[in-house]
Amino acid sequence: MTAERSARPAGASTRAELIADTAIALLAERGMRGLTHRAVDEAAGLPPGSTSNHARTRAALLELAVRRHAVREARVLTPQEMTGLAGGPEALADALALALHRSLTGHRDLVVARYELALEATRRPELRKIYDEEGRAFREPLVALMTAAGSTDPQRHALSLLAWCEGLMFSCVAGSFHAEVPERGELRAGFAELLGGMLGR
Repeated sequence: MTAERSARPAGASTRAELIADTAIALLAERGMRGLTHRAVDEAAGLPPGSTSNHARTRAALLELAVRRHAVREARVLTPQEMTGLAGGPEALADALALALHRSLTGHRDLVVARYELALEATRRPELRKIYDEEGRAFREPLVALMTAAGSTDPQRHALSLLAWCEGLMFSCVAGSFHAEVPERGELRAGFAELLGGMLGR
């Protein structure tokens, strides 16, 4: 899919959102080197200079992309679906499997773009701060969930769950399993095993 075709997702309702969505699409398709103000203008079908008016510097454009990416990823991962623990670890495993399966089957471009932004954040302290700030919106609810589930070490267990998710996503999107996306049931079984070990069940 070209950036031109993917630049206008349904959620883009303002020019700033269109610019950010186009930047994300370019990152997924062309990588960090393919992200320029001019490329965003062209891919989004905007008049020359439009992107510069909203984000004058490359750092500002990257910040716009990181913040918009967090919004779009939250719609996919939907942490609010994991707030109920009435069903115990099994319900949590099912909710986590659903979120991960969504990412792997319908939003691989977001995963690839996040890798590009994460790597760039290692080279730009100002971007690192913003990236980490947005990431807390996903990490902190998981720590709270592990606490509510009875974890004896919720911070460590949340890190282990996140690391497992990240590793699986990388393998299935950019690694050696890129053509073998697990079924939702397989993901659920994996989460159930992890949670069972962590919670002593």
